[in-house]
Amino acid sequence: MLTGLRGVGKTVLLNEMHRMAEDFDWLTVRLEARREETGARAVRRNLARDLVVAARKYTRTRLSARMRAALGTISAFNAKIGATSIELGVELNHGRGDSGDVEVDLVELVQDVAAALGEQGRAFAVFIDEMQDLDGETLGALIAAQHAANQRDLPFYIVGAGLPNLPRVLTETRSYAERLFDYRSIGQLDRTESARALAEPAERLGATYAPAALDVLLDAAGGYPYFLQEYGQAAWSVAADRSISEDDARAAVEYGTEQLDGGFFRSRWSRATRSERRMLAAMAADGEGPSATGPVAERMQLKPKSLGPYRAALIQKGLVYAPEHGQVAFTVPGMAAFVHRHREDSEAFDETD
Repeated sequence: MLTGLRGVGKTVLLNEMHRMAEDFDWLTVRLEARREETGARAVRRNLARDLVVAARKYTRTRLSARMRAALGTISAFNAKIGATSIELGVELNHGRGDSGDVEVDLVELVQDVAAALGEQGRAFAVFIDEMQDLDGETLGALIAAQHAANQRDLPFYIVGAGLPNLPRVLTETRSYAERLFDYRSIGQLDRTESARALAEPAERLGATYAPAALDVLLDAAGGYPYFLQEYGQAAWSVAADRSISEDDARAAVEYGTEQLDGGFFRSRWSRATRSERRMLAAMAADGEGPSATGPVAERMQLKPKSLGPYRAALIQKGLVYAPEHGQVAFTVPGMAAFVHRHREDSEAFDETD
């Protein structure tokens, strides 16, 4: 389980692990969770459809009895959900993966598929981005399937990525999830790693950064991979030649910040209503946070319990998360600074609803 704020590289890491698993000829499915009402149905349909598509490669060779049965279970699971009309050329394995109870069906599906792949020295893996947004029923079923596979020593693996509250979401869904997964927190790069991320690619192309230029860019990026990428690109854009000076770096920070404000931050800010933006502005008083909900409510001139609808809506939109009970924090690093930069000139901070 990869956890961290947005822009730290979780999705890149997830995609790279997915690629590696496919290189080893594992059966893999890549999903992205959704919070909206249709999210649960969409995720299950995508799981069924992608499973059928991925499993087609096994139909090109002679099938063992166990693999034929496993493909039949996949087909039965797909037929129950009605995700795709693609067929695997085997009979449905009636009574396996087709009960309509998602937990029962996923446990049976994983058992049959992982056991068949294990005979061939392969594995079954599901890669899930934004995993904290999975509906509780599907999330619980996947955790139960992983638990059952572990108990039977079957080669099935869930690899997930999500916000810092993902471990708590998993544990609240199934208490044993705390010991079921390997949790890795993905955060800022240290200063040495950040400098390498900027300097080494440039050196391969015959360009160099002046030491003072690197310092300017590193201070602005704060170790966040996405910001390093943005400021590094800006430095290439503004530099007159392949020697990037301190003046180039300062111009790059100004230009890169404008680019971040216009895209990375603004696209998220625009999802919030004016009232929800008031809460974001109240949170920004605490810097990067987290913020206690009581003081946030006071700044908005609300009673603490009246903050609930704003908090829930912002969590739903992926703009904040709850690191602990009674706390909220931005999901995007640097959001507080964005709010302060634009407070005076933005209608978003109008105090009326």
